[in-house]
Amino acid sequence: MTIPSQSSRPASIDPLVLGRHVRHLRTSQGKTLDDLGAVIGRAASQISAIETGKRTPSLEQLAAIAHELGVKPADLLNPRPPSRRAALEITWERIQGSPEYAAQGFTKVRPAKSLPDQALQALIGMHVELQRVRDERVATPEEARRANAALRLEMRAQDDYFPALEATATKLLAMADVAPGEAMAHGVLLRMANKLGLTLVFVPDLPHSTRSVLDLKHHRLFLPKQANLVTGDHRSALLQALASYVLKHQEPQDFMEFLRQRVEANYLAAAVLIPEGRAVEVLAHAKAQRELSLEDFRDTFGVSYEMAAHRFTNLATRHLGIQVHFLKVQSNGVIHKAYENDGLLFPTDPLGAIEGQFVCRFMAARTVFDRVQGKGPYAQYTDTPSGTYWATSHVKNAKDGIFSVTVGCRFEDSRFFKGRDTRQREASSCPDPNCCHLPPSTLAAQWGGLAWPAARPHSSVLAAMPSGAFPGVDLTDVYQFLERHAKATD
Repeated sequence: MTIPSQSSRPASIDPLVLGRHVRHLRTSQGKTLDDLGAVIGRAASQISAIETGKRTPSLEQLAAIAHELGVKPADLLNPRPPSRRAALEITWERIQGSPEYAAQGFTKVRPAKSLPDQALQALIGMHVELQRVRDERVATPEEARRANAALRLEMRAQDDYFPALEATATKLLAMADVAPGEAMAHGVLLRMANKLGLTLVFVPDLPHSTRSVLDLKHHRLFLPKQANLVTGDHRSALLQALASYVLKHQEPQDFMEFLRQRVEANYLAAAVLIPEGRAVEVLAHAKAQRELSLEDFRDTFGVSYEMAAHRFTNLATRHLGIQVHFLKVQSNGVIHKAYENDGLLFPTDPLGAIEGQFVCRFMAARTVFDRVQGKGPYAQYTDTPSGTYWATSHVKNAKDGIFSVTVGCRFEDSRFFKGRDTRQREASSCPDPNCCHLPPSTLAAQWGGLAWPAARPHSSVLAAMPSGAFPGVDLTDVYQFLERHAKATD
């Protein structure tokens, strides 16, 4: 099987620092933008884009630039800025590129040579202090949101790909003698559980706050009696429980550990249902044919659209060289889950959390709710401050409401997907509040002060996170359940 190579761009580099190294060496040697442009066969404007961190050179271009400047490519990839001034400029660029800066409506200030170091340092200091004050104002019990934000950054840093979990999934499939392409039918899952030394028990009285319960004392896994291990959520619940057992998860000591364990269990379950080797083969072929489709990917492996979307984000960057974003959004526009490594700006609170924020009403994740039903997959292009993005979105009904599940990418990568010929196009200027968070001026002039809507807040807005090692789980119910079933088998 031939797997397409990853993107020819260097991984895990900081384009802003790389650009400053190129500029520092170029100017110190008296070379012009045209001089470097001639070396890689590109216009001077593209060299300027590299120096300002707006473009990342390919490995070949990086080697050619380094040779022209008389250094090694590793010197250009040095994470330390070449000078104190460069460090200040990089910090300032990052501040101005943040959603918080844009949301305040501040004018962007270019760190030109004429701007003294002291002035630049003062600007940075003021914004750092402003951020500190904002953080203090919301420094009430926000452990969950802080943990979510931190974990999302970790996932972004590794392109949402976990090699160790992929290897574990491969071992699990081999241990259960699962043949390549074999469907994860009821018998296969029973075989996998038995190989792990677990007995599956289907019961009518599973505690209401749980999807499954592992009895580590008697090596039994309890699932609801109506569980259908061929389709639906029950197959995922079983695999997630098996994942926690295989990964030897211990009782979490804090919410961050609880979240990380949940991510690992979900990831491993998806990697078993959609094995990496077969999935990459399917996706690579579809990419070569320019027919990537979440619907086809879902149908090939017989999983939910949401799991297919999650699994696609695991593999897209590492194996296809495509950077992506993922959104799960409630019908009212509130973000439930989100991930990106393609530069799309998500709304965030002062803690950096995305969950609970409103996605722009012009993004596909929200416009899909208003589309005409029954016309197949929905796709849309959206022009944003960080570039143009293509996305495909799907609406799902769940016990707790209606959600959209969206996967998207940069405009240049849309050529690999079905739905790239869509004529749906919107423009978003978020996080500018005038985009969609404030009513149009004509409506505000007509109705301002003349309306008093009765809000319908979710009770979770005011509630603290459930306490305990397993948030939301009634351990008394769980222990009573295990005791009851232990006595029944004695």
